[in-house]
Amino acid sequence: MLSVIVPVFNEAATLPHVLAMVSMALPAVAKEIIVVDDGSSDGTREWLKANFPTGSCCATSLTVGVDGGLVFTDEPAIAPVTVRLFYHERNSGKGAALQTGLAEAKGDVIVIQDADLEYDPADWTVMYDLIVRRKIADVVYGSRFYGRPHRSLYFHHYLANRFISLVFNLLYNQTLTDIECCYKMFTRDVMSRLRLTCNDFGCEIQLSAQIARAGRWRIYEMGISYFGRTYEEGKKIGWRDGVKAIWYLARFRVFS
Repeated sequence: MLSVIVPVFNEAATLPHVLAMVSMALPAVAKEIIVVDDGSSDGTREWLKANFPTGSCCATSLTVGVDGGLVFTDEPAIAPVTVRLFYHERNSGKGAALQTGLAEAKGDVIVIQDADLEYDPADWTVMYDLIVRRKIADVVYGSRFYGRPHRSLYFHHYLANRFISLVFNLLYNQTLTDIECCYKMFTRDVMSRLRLTCNDFGCEIQLSAQIARAGRWRIYEMGISYFGRTYEEGKKIGWRDGVKAIWYLARFRVFS
């Protein structure tokens, strides 16, 4: 089974479509979607409670109805999809939501999915194949810099991502190109050894640092599509997160 961890904060406009896309990815693979609402205040929480009144649901696929609600479908030929909901009473950060989701994950393989529409779950096919079918990887990173569809946006974001990845590679002896990428897929063995404590976006650095320092897992990287959004469209990460990422790179290399 594939566990999909979906941290959510104020994504009422995009979350229904994300859940539908996730449900249709890897249709032959049983999935659990763990949605962690991190104190949303834009109607996301109310929408979740209206569509999942019991806090969970099982179907084979989800689609978005004309009213914006979810339509649940059961087809015998498609693997089941279970959705489970968890709520934080106040906003604590992406890392805090990931900690909750990882603690609840039951799958043999785990992947992280943001609640916006910047990433396409169709890219999981190759990632999953490397881990489960070919059995040559324990961790697969997505990279937005491999020539697949990639929306051209902020140069300073591109530069910051490249610099953070460069420093990470120097400190942890890796060759990854996109450390801050959301898409990270890994086995349950990897997950069981992660000890995340960062509540903010530093979770991306901490997770990668722990994987690299373990020195026992086969790490792969592959190009993914990236449909980035502007700040006006809801992008949340800012320059302060970039500055903190540099601090986290050193902190987790020296003190962890």
